[in-house]
Amino acid sequence: MSRNSILLVDDEAGIRQSLSAVLREEGFKVETANSGEACLSLLEGHVFELILLDVWLPGIDGLETLEALKKKGVASAVVMISGHGTIETAVKATRLGAFDFVEKPLSIEKTLLVVKNALDHKHLEDENRTLRSELGARYRIVGTSVPMKALRQQLAIAAPTNGRVLIFGESGSGKELVAHALHHQSLRSSVPLVEVNCAAIPDELIESELFGHVKGAFPGATQSKIGKLEKADGSTLFLDEVGDMSLKTQAKVLRALEEQRFEPVGSSAPVSVDVRIIAATNKNLDEEMEKGNFRQDLFYRLNVIPFYVPPLRERVEDVPVLTEHFIQEFSQLYGRKPKEVSPEAMEVLKQYRWPGNVRELKNLVERMVIMTPGSRLEVRHLPSVLLKENGAPEDPTEARSLSEARLAFDRDYILKKLEENGGNISRTSDALGIERSHLYRKLKSLRINLERN
Repeated sequence: MSRNSILLVDDEAGIRQSLSAVLREEGFKVETANSGEACLSLLEGHVFELILLDVWLPGIDGLETLEALKKKGVASAVVMISGHGTIETAVKATRLGAFDFVEKPLSIEKTLLVVKNALDHKHLEDENRTLRSELGARYRIVGTSVPMKALRQQLAIAAPTNGRVLIFGESGSGKELVAHALHHQSLRSSVPLVEVNCAAIPDELIESELFGHVKGAFPGATQSKIGKLEKADGSTLFLDEVGDMSLKTQAKVLRALEEQRFEPVGSSAPVSVDVRIIAATNKNLDEEMEKGNFRQDLFYRLNVIPFYVPPLRERVEDVPVLTEHFIQEFSQLYGRKPKEVSPEAMEVLKQYRWPGNVRELKNLVERMVIMTPGSRLEVRHLPSVLLKENGAPEDPTEARSLSEARLAFDRDYILKKLEENGGNISRTSDALGIERSHLYRKLKSLRINLERN
C-alpha cells in the first residue's frame, strides 16, 4: 500500500481531471476510475489508502460499490461524493463504513480537509492495529504441551468476561504473562492494565499505593495521591503476589471488592470504581489460610476463576519451542542472526530442572544470543550448572562422546526395565521413578519402539 495513495471514482471526466490535479499538487498519488466496475477491477491489482467514491455512477452505483468493497475486505478509507445527497444516503453510506460525505459542487478547501482527516484517521487505525498485533505477539502464551493448550483455551473463555481470576504458579512460571494476556483479550483492553506487586511494597505503604491518600493523611503526605485502584477504573487491576499482602490490607481489599468503592487513606469520602481484579500468587493459599495468614473470605472472592501455570519441569516438551521463541525475540532485539541449537545442547536443556522456570530459560537464551560466537549453540556454550546437573562434562572436547555414552546407558537401562516389567508402561515408569509422560518422551527420544522391544 502506497502511503497517501488515492483512487478517485467519478463518471464525470471534468471532475476526475480537475480534482486529481489538485490532489497531486498537494502531494497525493492519484489513480482514477469512471465506474464502480472499473473501481473494483482496479483494486484487484492495487491497494489505496483512500477511495473518493461518487454515489451516482453508471452500472452499479456508489453504495453498491461500497458494499462490494466491504465484502471483499478492502481496508481503504472511503469518502462518498454526491450531487444529490440525502440524509438516507448519508446514513446508509456511514453504516457501510464510509468515513465522510462531500457534496457537489465540490469545495476544494472542504474536500482537501475531509481527505486529510480521512487519511489521518486511516493512519491512526493502522498504527493501532500494528500496536495490537505487537501486543498480541508480546503476550502470546507459548507452548505445545497439553497444560499450555488447556491454559490457552481457559484464557480465551475467561478473558472477555469480568470474572475475577486467581493465577497460581511458581516464581518465573509466567503468571504475569497470563495476567497481561487476559487483559489484552478482554473488553477492557483499550485501557492499560494497572499492576501492583504486593511483595515489593512495604506494609506501611501498600494501602496508600492501592487506595491513594489525601494531603496530610500521614507524615510526609505533602500532597494527595490517586491510588492504583482508582487508576484502574474501567480497566483491570493485577495484584501480583497477593499472598504477601498483610491481613489489615486484605480486609480493606475485600471490602473494596464487595462494594466496588473505597476511601483513600485519610479521607471519609468514598470513591466508586469499576475494576476487574486479576490476582496471582506463588504461595499455597490453602496452607496460608490454615496458618491464619490469608483471609478465607478474600480467597473465595478472588478465586472465582482459578488458573494454574505449571512449572517448566512439568512441561519439558515446551523447552524447544520456548528456546526457539526466545532466540527469535532476542536475535531481533540485538540485531543478531538467529542461532541453531545442536541436538545435544537441546537434550541438556530438556533434562535440566529449571528451578527459575521460564524466566531462567529466557535469561539464559538472551545471554547465549549476545555472548555465543558462531551460528550454532553447542553443549560447551551452556553454563556449568546445567552440565553438572545433567552429568555432562565441562570439558568441551569430551561433551559429544559422553553425551552419546549417557544416551546409550539410558537406552540399555530403560530396555532392561521394560523387559523386567513385561513391557508395561505404568509399572516401568514406577520402577524408574518418573512420570508416564516422561517415559514416553524418553522412549521417543531414544527411538525405542515398543512393538519391537
